[in-house]
Amino acid sequence: MKKNLLSVLILVLMIVNIALSAVMMTNVISTNKKTAELMDSIGAAMNLELYTPGAGPEVSLSDTVTHVMDQMTIPLAYSTNADGTVDSKQTYLVFDISLLMDKNHEDFAQYSGSISDYDSVIKDAVARVVSNYTEEECRASFTEDIRNEMLTAIQNQFQSTFIYGITLSNIKYGG
Repeated sequence: MKKNLLSVLILVLMIVNIALSAVMMTNVISTNKKTAELMDSIGAAMNLELYTPGAGPEVSLSDTVTHVMDQMTIPLAYSTNADGTVDSKQTYLVFDISLLMDKNHEDFAQYSGSISDYDSVIKDAVARVVSNYTEEECRASFTEDIRNEMLTAIQNQFQSTFIYGITLSNIKYGG
């Protein structure tokens, strides 16, 4: 009888152990889900900080087609002097621009053969963005902020992201 009583006691303790383990696992899983959600929100916040407007998905060089456009000369906005008066000297920005296009994008086939036909439209979009800035603002942020704004304007013009990047070279200021 003592052996049976001992066996029943062991069986009851095993069942209690399984029940408590199940309760503990339920608590751990719910806590793990909350931790995962917290990590996702932290990751999302970090991605927002790292996100650059107009930036598209990563495209390999083998899937990239480059369209080199003519040199652009754009009049910049007039600068404001230290005394608050507007500078009467017109400053120009001269640069070369190239478009980076994703040849696997669904809209690429529609525009790729005739992208040169849209050069004036693209130049107008770029000029509208750049002409709002003064020489000082361009010198401070032309390679990042203004470039992203130009890319967004071009993408909005085509209502597509097949143009996923632009390159600027030979940047010169003059007046």
